[in-house]
This record gives sequence, C-alpha cells and structure tokens, in this order.
Amino acid sequence: MAKTILIVDDEPSVVKGLRFNLEQQEGYKIDVAYDGEAALSIFDSEKHDLVLLDLMLPKIDGLEVCQRIRAISDVPIIMLTAKGDDIDKIMGLETGADDYMTKPFNMLELKARIKTIFRRTDSTRSKQNVSVVKVKNMTVDFISRSVTIGDREVYLTAKEFDLLQLFITNRGTVFGRESLLDIIWKQKGDLRTVDVHIRRLREKIEENPAHPEFILTKWGVGYFFSNK
Repeated sequence: MAKTILIVDDEPSVVKGLRFNLEQQEGYKIDVAYDGEAALSIFDSEKHDLVLLDLMLPKIDGLEVCQRIRAISDVPIIMLTAKGDDIDKIMGLETGADDYMTKPFNMLELKARIKTIFRRTDSTRSKQNVSVVKVKNMTVDFISRSVTIGDREVYLTAKEFDLLQLFITNRGTVFGRESLLDIIWKQKGDLRTVDVHIRRLREKIEENPAHPEFILTKWGVGYFFSNK
C-alpha cells in the first residue's frame, strides 16, 4: 500500500512541485492543506505516514501545528521553511519535528530524506512485532511485560516498562523529556517526572546507575538506548 504524505504549505507553486515529484514520480498518496487550521482538520480525519510542514502558515503557524500533531501522534514530520536561522531549526526540532529543510531545497535530497525516514519507521514497526528482545544480559518480553537480567527477574512499574520498551525498540533515537511526556504519559506535565522515572529505571536495570550502559543521556537533548 502506498505511503500517504500530508503536505502543508501556503505557496501553491511549492505544493504543485512537491505533489508532482512525490505523487507522480514516487507513487505516494498526497493530501494537501494550505493553512495550519486545515492541516489539523485533515490530519484528524485521515491516516498519514509523514507530514511535510511549512513553518510560516496562515491561521495557525507551523510550530504550533507540529506541537499539536506530536501531542497525539508519533508520525514523522519534516519542517520546510524559508528561514535558515539556527534558532528556527532548534525550535522546530524541539517542538517534535524529525527533520528540517530550508527553502529552496533540493528535491532529490528531500526524497532521500523521506525514504530514510520510511525505512526507519518500517524497521521500528518490524522490531515492535518481535515479542522478546535480548541486549547483553538483559531479556525483555513485550507480551508478558517482564524483564530479566542474567537469571534475576527485575520488577518494573507500568511506566518504567513503557519507557524501556520505547527506548529498546528505537535504539539510538534520542527522546526529549517533552516528547517522552507526550508519548508515555499522554499529557503535558512536570519534566522532572521523566527524570525521576529514568533514574528509577536505571537503578533497576543498570549495573552501575551512575555510569549506565543501556539508557544514556545526550546532554541538553534527551535520553536514548545505546546502540552498542
């Protein structure tokens, strides 16, 4: 089945070019919105595999659209903007965007990035279908929601297990604290909640919580599960 992409941009010429390249040449199914309000309405009514989202939009700007989509979905989002300032890039990524391209962009590069994202998401779904994962001396059973380290069973709370499952099925992916609140707790809240749960999870699964080997920190960005 063809992947479905939602293009959100208020410039008809940009939309026309994107639609031709992605629909006619690549075979993707395309939905289009020309303002942020319409984008949210279409996103709520249809299933999408990726969103191409312009930063500067009428009615509701791209950053708010990104934030509101991310609050209810982990669909990949690539932000498109005429602004090249680093601060806009940082704001976009912290709001939950997966990637960022500055206009005018190279269409071949955009296509390559889209394909890379789809390969990653397809791989993640495939991994999530696996019921048991082993990493070093740790075994995680997603069906029974049990964790064993060596021959010792480790008892995790529901949220601790949810965190571990998210990390271990997305190894190497860095999750910011706000993203973790959205994904695991399904709400906004105190960012310290994430830190406390990470600390407790480390205390249970790490041999030395002060120098973890499983759940690592990328300072100023978030947490991720080691690829090693």
